[in-house]
Amino acid sequence: MKIAPSILSADFADLATGVAAVEAAGADRLHIDVMDGHFVPNLTFGPDTVRALRPRTSLPLEVHLMADDPDRWIAGFADAGTDILLVHQEATAHLYGTLQTIAAHHVQAGVVLNPGTPLNTLDEVLPLVDQVLIMTVNPGFGGQHFLPAMTAKVAALAKTRTARGLNFAIEVDGGINDQTIGDVTAAGADIAVAGSYIFGGDPAQRLAKLEGRA
Repeated sequence: MKIAPSILSADFADLATGVAAVEAAGADRLHIDVMDGHFVPNLTFGPDTVRALRPRTSLPLEVHLMADDPDRWIAGFADAGTDILLVHQEATAHLYGTLQTIAAHHVQAGVVLNPGTPLNTLDEVLPLVDQVLIMTVNPGFGGQHFLPAMTAKVAALAKTRTARGLNFAIEVDGGINDQTIGDVTAAGADIAVAGSYIFGGDPAQRLAKLEGRA
């Protein structure tokens, strides 16, 4: 299981220190939650945050774009140094084209599903994506409790991936801690986002627990 610490739960006044701590502790990538105040009721980072972090870490930077009309943000985040750009199925009427645009900017393309969105809404785009992120909480705020019903959704997606011979990664985001990581791992997830759990204690110890090293 790869672990992607979410900087949404880091100290905003000292992001560089938080990033350095999780990189030294063995994180696989950084997860950057971008919220526009419309698609979700919160406002967070923009391309300048990615641009500022890019020279401070060698970790892949994964941007989770929780924003209406995501196409208008693709070029800015790509130019800032984003490695993986994830857009919500619910945020665009032209998901196929949006994913093509991301790929055209030489960035890995991913799609995100909210808890209430059925898996079959992705049937036509799965061959285009490098990653599918299943939200295991309702998006918008960190520190929420894991929704156990989403484990079956992850398992169903893993089954579809195998049946269709596809190789996208499956990621989960929301309420991930040392108690929930086992369920999503068993269901077939490859990557887990964790924010409040990692930054709410010693990052090295908590990453080790999530990765089964402690």
